[in-house]
Amino acid sequence: MQVLKFGGTSVANSENIRKVIEITRKACETDQTIVVVSALGGATDLLIEAGKTASEQDEKYTEKLKTFEDRHLSVVRELIPVEYQSEFLTLVKKGCNELESICKAVFLLKEMSNRTLDSIVSQGELLSSQIISAAFKTIGISNIWLDSRRFIRTNSNFGMAALEKELTDLLIRDFLVHNPSRLYIAPGFIASDPDGITTTLGRGGSDYSASIYAAATDARVLEIWTDVSGMMTADPRVVGNARNIPRISYKEAMELSHFGAKVIYPPTLQPLMNRNVPIWIKNTFAPADFGTLIEANVAADSGIVRGISSMNKIAFLRLEGSGMVGIPGFSRRLFGALAEKRINVILITQSSSEHSICVAIDEGNVSRARKAVDKEFAAEIATQIVEPLQVETGLSIIAVVGDNMRNHPGISGKMFGALGRNSVNIRAISQGSSEKNISTVISTTDVAKAINVLHEEFFETSYKQVNLFIIGTGNVGSRLMEQLLRQQQLLMDDYRIQLRIVGLANSRKMVLSENGISLDHWKQKLDDGMAMNLEEFCKYIISRNLRNSIFVDITSNPEVAALYEPLLRKSIGVVACNKIAASSSFGNYRNLKNIAREFNTSYLFETNVGASLPIIGTLNDLIRSGDKVNRIEAVLSGTLNFVFNNYNATVPFAKIVKQAQDEGYAEPDPRIDLCGTDVMRKILILARESGIRMEMDQIESRSFLPESCLEGDVPSFYAEMEKHEDHFRALFNEASQKGCKLKFVASFQNGQASVGLQHIDKDHDLYHLYGKDNVVLFYTNRYVEQPLVIKGAGAGAEVTASGIFADIMRIARI
Repeated sequence: MQVLKFGGTSVANSENIRKVIEITRKACETDQTIVVVSALGGATDLLIEAGKTASEQDEKYTEKLKTFEDRHLSVVRELIPVEYQSEFLTLVKKGCNELESICKAVFLLKEMSNRTLDSIVSQGELLSSQIISAAFKTIGISNIWLDSRRFIRTNSNFGMAALEKELTDLLIRDFLVHNPSRLYIAPGFIASDPDGITTTLGRGGSDYSASIYAAATDARVLEIWTDVSGMMTADPRVVGNARNIPRISYKEAMELSHFGAKVIYPPTLQPLMNRNVPIWIKNTFAPADFGTLIEANVAADSGIVRGISSMNKIAFLRLEGSGMVGIPGFSRRLFGALAEKRINVILITQSSSEHSICVAIDEGNVSRARKAVDKEFAAEIATQIVEPLQVETGLSIIAVVGDNMRNHPGISGKMFGALGRNSVNIRAISQGSSEKNISTVISTTDVAKAINVLHEEFFETSYKQVNLFIIGTGNVGSRLMEQLLRQQQLLMDDYRIQLRIVGLANSRKMVLSENGISLDHWKQKLDDGMAMNLEEFCKYIISRNLRNSIFVDITSNPEVAALYEPLLRKSIGVVACNKIAASSSFGNYRNLKNIAREFNTSYLFETNVGASLPIIGTLNDLIRSGDKVNRIEAVLSGTLNFVFNNYNATVPFAKIVKQAQDEGYAEPDPRIDLCGTDVMRKILILARESGIRMEMDQIESRSFLPESCLEGDVPSFYAEMEKHEDHFRALFNEASQKGCKLKFVASFQNGQASVGLQHIDKDHDLYHLYGKDNVVLFYTNRYVEQPLVIKGAGAGAEVTASGIFADIMRIARI
């Protein structure tokens, strides 16, 4: 014997039912078969709505009943040959007339009991199963229709009746022995109580019905045919790269289904586990797919974690008070009060101090739970030894499940570490002694992010998705986009990292897309985007709450830098090419670093000093490894180094500065570079990263620009430089006569910092520095006589973009 169950989507219309018939026909060639069917897809919900509408004295219930009737009449006409239709059209009419009578009574009484609702919704399975049975007969496949109400017996708990197992097994076996057939067709979901009154088996009732038939007949297998190819490692609607689970144990399936995996429901598994009847979940619309086989034992080498599931609309009840400590009976009374109101407890946690007990329940039961518990503990609440029940809603449960988690250390740490890095706050934790399941209660707003993060963490064949929000698409930003495009496939293939641009903006426009912005067409997308609004851009980042989010600032805008704090507080990593924040007040600098540490995220700004040169990273390594920086000498402006390396008093100084700007080495306003402000910021950052508390106004600055050059706009600046060419020529000649070169040097020693033009002789380490190169000399406790030297290109869009890219990858690979 084998049992096949077909769900609502599998029998939603005549076309789908023909697929069911073909699958069943092939199955009957190998074994005796019972087919259990659900109501036509959506029919049960339609009947519930009809009953509810009638109870509210809304005559629109008749429209819902008419829709129900028309659907079934249409299926009969499309599925049954004309010469056989009359009998079954009459059957549908009779069933719908009965529904009309019941709903009319509900309408008049303004009341619908669970018993009445069971009578209403049972018509869905009764009609679908009889129509399907007839369809088999009309193509020459004889079968016996089983009225499940005759064989599946329950108590009178209407809406979710409990099975009378021994009687049910006896009735099923006895009928099959005396009424042999190759094929039986039965309605799922429905049963009857000792008085023969129709009952239903609750959520997933049709699966449960099939399980009851399979257990009673010691079936070889129960096949559940649905619209997906088995169970998945996570909900595919949430996780785009969720994978099929080919095999899974009963207990693993039970855990996953309990916490929301809707492919199979927990009661379905219970009758079959003791009888060791395997369950095979198959896809009606892709019958060749393997699906998922649920059995007693699964090979131990098939992965540590089997799947991840979630349950939404959870409320957390917390009973606490000093009077609970050391006093027996509080737990019993709490659970007794909830049980009396038929409120199911989903998850339980209790502090070791016994000061509080927390339980998770369905949000829909909160009002009844509060009343029941406060009533039970009224005396203790009145004397203030127990507080009134505290309720928190808007929560969900995430469960990580796997038989092989047992005795594998580090699973919990891996789970909580991944959630913590993505700012998912854990409200409660529960793990059974069997170690098959680790469950956590989190905010519902974090569910999608949490499931994706955990799926990436535990299913290593998948890739890690990193979501980027970038502001700034000028020279550096454009080069970064080019580099991201070039490396996109390599990062996927070699590092299993998918970098996606989710938000992109410049000073004029912004484009936001949760599905990602094409790196091939980003310029067009940005041009077609909406007007830039910094506040809305930030709100979007926070509200989307995407996993592994990184904010990239490629501007020099203080308003953009002001976004770092709120983003870091949401555990969103920040990569800053913008020096404003790191060179602002020491209090703000330190605050950002502390917030990043507190919220387990990263604030990286390697390109603040030396473009892509590993200056800040190397300095951090020195400090972390116990070294101390005593002195720094550095040329930190690629622009100034380019200018003084190319100026020889034969070409006007202004022309050399313009060349630096045209080649992308200088800021749009070159005075930022030439007046030394940019270098001051850089030496300030290095001093702070060395562990020194320093402010910008403590740095001595020796400017070489005449005061008049600092006034007016950029064209005025160039005009003033031309007027002061003699000044610049004199600076050059003075150094040249001494056999020296002009270098704009930043120095730090004994807690003091300065920047200014210096004469550098041939024996100095800074002399042989060409083009736009930067150099930093670190004199430390370890590097006393010979400094640690970092030298290379310190300006240019390409190298700066690569430095930003490197910071992104540092965060992405955490």
